[in-house]
Amino acid sequence: MATVRIWSDAEVEADARVKAVFDDIRATRKTDFVNNVWRALANQPAVLESTWAQVKQVMTRPGALDPVTREMIYMAVSIANGCEYCVHSHTAGARAKGMTDEMLGELLAIVGLAAQTNALVTALQVPVDPEFKA
Repeated sequence: MATVRIWSDAEVEADARVKAVFDDIRATRKTDFVNNVWRALANQPAVLESTWAQVKQVMTRPGALDPVTREMIYMAVSIANGCEYCVHSHTAGARAKGMTDEMLGELLAIVGLAAQTNALVTALQVPVDPEFKA
């Protein structure tokens, strides 16, 4: 159950500041669908605006990483942080951008392996090799 109100389209239409962000989300993503994270953030228009600006800058602008890779990285971090919503949202996003079942399987194997080896190295307090330090 949500701890904040999830804004309806009617509520969005009645608030010019929130509507502007929703209109940009729809235009940028080329869809009428605006997911619940934005509807929850609408309760704090300044946070909605700044969060959308960051997401738009990092996730939608052209760059060295292709859109599928960006979504898969977001999935991996979301898995590590235990954010069920973000895991599902970015899995859907990655699939929409071309992630295959095989790619998902490899990603999950890497995430699982990294969690295991991170825990071992942390428990053992292994010092970082000087050659690895940037």
